[in-house]
Amino acid sequence: MSAAETVTQEALRGYTTLRLGGPARRFVVATTDDELVSTVRELDAAGEPLLLLGGGSNLVIADEGFDGTVVRIATTGWDGERVAAGQNWDDYVAATVADGIGGLECLSGIPGSAGATPIQNVGAYGCEISEVLHSIDFYDRRTGEVSTIPAAELGFAYRTSVLKGTDAGIVLGVRFALRADGLSAPVRYAELARTLGVDIGARVPVESARDAVLALRRGKGMVLDAADHDTWSAGSFFTNPIVPDADVSAVLARIAEVVGADTAVPQYPAQGGVKLSAAWLIERAGFGKGHQGPGGRVSLSTKHTLALTNRGTASTGDLLTLAREVRDGVRDRFGVTLHPEPLLINCSL
Repeated sequence: MSAAETVTQEALRGYTTLRLGGPARRFVVATTDDELVSTVRELDAAGEPLLLLGGGSNLVIADEGFDGTVVRIATTGWDGERVAAGQNWDDYVAATVADGIGGLECLSGIPGSAGATPIQNVGAYGCEISEVLHSIDFYDRRTGEVSTIPAAELGFAYRTSVLKGTDAGIVLGVRFALRADGLSAPVRYAELARTLGVDIGARVPVESARDAVLALRRGKGMVLDAADHDTWSAGSFFTNPIVPDADVSAVLARIAEVVGADTAVPQYPAQGGVKLSAAWLIERAGFGKGHQGPGGRVSLSTKHTLALTNRGTASTGDLLTLAREVRDGVRDRFGVTLHPEPLLINCSL
């Protein structure tokens, strides 16, 4: 094996922010792009099942683990606006802010690695990766070639891209088009604007924006803290549902039957429909903060209903049981089906 390290029967719970997941049959660490490409090429030639692992913040891995080889992408560092896929995301964001470079500050505090950000078009507080991405370096497992793909060819949409849900290739590096004027992107998220005391559309010093975003995320248990079980999660477990235009009236009418016609329903324009708030629907379906799953081993975060958390002794089975309860409860009450945001490995809802 060409990568730097090979371990047999490595438990994957130590590599996910949920701290869940059984063993991998083989576990390999790749610390350079060349190691990563040659290792994957070798495994593909052998027909070996392969799971790529970055920061582990968007994975739900079965208790049975993964019967194949896990390749941990441990490439690090950045050069100008190109950052290695395995680089810790928030460390990179912090460095750009410290250098007075704007564009990524609203994405502060998001766990995981840089290479994962374009795959699911990571977004928070009014900003999305698609708005600042320039290009990616990509290894195509079908052709065996490495190429640079511009952002315009990645098919970005809400929390997705053409890269999501496919194993066709590997992101090796990411390039961003950022600002060097020391100011943030225009503030577009109302909660962030209120926290900063500015109007929507204002630009503020990047340090101020980062500090405000981190404070908001900490208040919701969305900044990793080993001592805080509310952060033992995969972040937002469900994406905000987009209701097609043809169904909006009927869905809103059904919601009104439950919560009352005078209750305002949070809704936002979206391509092809209207985006609703998953957290709002979950709470109105009767699942409050801290709602417990099997044996209290899992629960909704005590700070944010979108996060499903491991309270310390949970199994993946426990987590999925709670996820099904919440999904089915929202569907039964409002006729809206929630979909998981993290990738489910060897398990399903």
